[in-house]
Amino acid sequence: MRASLFITCFNDTLFPETGQATVRLLERLGVTVDFPREQTCCGQMHFNSGYAGEAVPLVRRFVSSFADSEVVVAPSGSCVGMVREFYPRVAELSGDRGLAAAVEELRPRVLELSEYLVDRLEVEDVGAYYPHRVTYHPTCHSLRMLKVGDRPVRLLRAVRGIDLVDLPEARECCGFGGTFAVKNADTSMAILTDKVRAILGTGAEVCSAGDNSCLMHIGGALSRQRTGVRGVHLAEILASTEEDVRA
Repeated sequence: MRASLFITCFNDTLFPETGQATVRLLERLGVTVDFPREQTCCGQMHFNSGYAGEAVPLVRRFVSSFADSEVVVAPSGSCVGMVREFYPRVAELSGDRGLAAAVEELRPRVLELSEYLVDRLEVEDVGAYYPHRVTYHPTCHSLRMLKVGDRPVRLLRAVRGIDLVDLPEARECCGFGGTFAVKNADTSMAILTDKVRAILGTGAEVCSAGDNSCLMHIGGALSRQRTGVRGVHLAEILASTEEDVRA
């Protein structure tokens, strides 16, 4: 089986270790991973900020980059949500019927990591080992837009050595929301305060999620408060093995 990695610009720039972990994980499961070098930003920042027209060239680039991919896998529910839910709208606004048709053909093949593992590979135990107390934050796009449900938690429960603890009020937003955190900083911080309080109440060493954007927001507060709790992407936990821990 082959899969193309959509790393997303956010991960590529700030969290390359997540992309590396995704590749290690998929290859361990027998997937041949390719990386189209032409890929860039999905255009979510532009679209969410009201610049839908400026997102059109990025939609064209994405469609061109992954046109021949059997399946596109991304460690980001947020960016997958942009492709699957909002690309048709951007294509419609462009007035380009060819682009609209290409988007419709491609978008069902774009999957968030936990969707790909559970639904396409039909695996929950990926052979991971992670001896830490972990709580999981289901990010808004993956929860409400993609409806990944309990797939990430099922994957985490199968990890050897893990002590997975439920996060109170898990479905509540962390307050990031991309440019929302910049434009509405006070509201964002109030929401984040509640999320951090819930995380600390679990006694977890690690807060995991499927989006590094949310983990960056949460992790910043955890770090500033010197809590000792780390944010770790789901892919990095699932890619971890007993050999990695011993090294």
